[in-house]
Amino acid sequence: MKRKLTFTLLIVVLGINLIIGARIYFYSLQAVEKDDPYLNIKIFTTVLERIKRDYVDGDKLSYHDLIYGALKGMLGMLDPHSEFMDSSKYDELKKDTEGAFGGVGIVVSMKDNYITVVSPMEDTPGFKAGILSGDRILKIDGKSTEKMGLQEAVKRLRGKPGTEVTLTIIRPSTGQTKEYKLVRADIKVPTIKDINGKNEFQVGEDKIGYVRIIQFGEQTADDLEKALSKLESKNVESIIIDLRNNPGGLLDQAVAVCGKFLPSGTLVITTEGQSENQRAEYRISRSGKVRKNPLVVLVNGGSASASEIVAGCFQDLRRAIIVGEQTFGKGSVQSIIPLHDGSALRLTTAKYYTPSHRVIHEKGITPDIIVPLSIGEERDLFLMRNIISPESLDEQERERLKNIKDPQLERAYDLLKGIQLFSKRTNKPIKVVEK
Repeated sequence: MKRKLTFTLLIVVLGINLIIGARIYFYSLQAVEKDDPYLNIKIFTTVLERIKRDYVDGDKLSYHDLIYGALKGMLGMLDPHSEFMDSSKYDELKKDTEGAFGGVGIVVSMKDNYITVVSPMEDTPGFKAGILSGDRILKIDGKSTEKMGLQEAVKRLRGKPGTEVTLTIIRPSTGQTKEYKLVRADIKVPTIKDINGKNEFQVGEDKIGYVRIIQFGEQTADDLEKALSKLESKNVESIIIDLRNNPGGLLDQAVAVCGKFLPSGTLVITTEGQSENQRAEYRISRSGKVRKNPLVVLVNGGSASASEIVAGCFQDLRRAIIVGEQTFGKGSVQSIIPLHDGSALRLTTAKYYTPSHRVIHEKGITPDIIVPLSIGEERDLFLMRNIISPESLDEQERERLKNIKDPQLERAYDLLKGIQLFSKRTNKPIKVVEK
């Protein structure tokens, strides 16, 4: 009896194992088929031929059109920054990297499926009109952006200087929709300015200096060195670096800017991707004077890409206090891969990570001290930075201009004054904490 029961139990166990094994095999086979390139290419070619044969206007379609359409869809499904570029779009991209262009001066990105303003570039038509970071572009010259790709939007925004473009924009914070008629201009913006929008870099009695980095261009690090030298000639003790509404720029310049305040060999940023050649470390290699001044870095929702790299590095290494609002969260690397027919892929191949391995992309940098601004305060800052000349304002507005405040900048000054006061009371030199 016992022997019969044991035999029955063994049969049941073997049966269960057989069923489980068969299911695992079946699902494994499905997974293999799902990722089998040849089987999937066969599906693709079957659909391609079926469209050519049975689509009502199939005789008007070429294989070139169908393949290019499929490639655009394939790259478009990956992320907002990857794209298949035909030869004409690729040529436009190459021209953009070779010199200046006509446009309205706003940096845009795809966010939550909307063409979104990352940051208006200072002293440009978009900036002067009052377009703000976070604004969503609904229409360009009356054409809806709902199904418009990022690169098509950029192409429509750009054009010959002196020509007009009309943007329909919604501001999510207020729900208001407004139409802006802008005149394109040559976009040539200096990358470094002082608090008055000039190149003087004065230092007051508090011995606190201020430098605004507008974007990271080819000369940013050199221009910053000149600004710092001017501040040092006036006995500066502490420095505010303003990265608000800085849309980013060149990675090597972000590393070089960090090199003004951190020693050679310091890790600034790493990139990590699927392939080994997309994994890299970017360290400070440039020799030169390393400043030890206490720093406060100002950021907001318009601080993106290279400005987030600088803020994240300083924060991780405790080299600066970060003040302001959450940054934009643009921290991915796009590689341009030319193809034999003159087209190219713009492919997201890596993401940026701060020295402590925090991801920037879609996360941004959270300030050490959060100081939010209202829409009204942001508008006031536009006025304070002389976007509109006082003569163009009525008397009431001119009076307002005299009393405009910048809460984020005020907090930065208060922090540095506190550090200076503590140093004097304890009779210890001002030091910064570095890892």
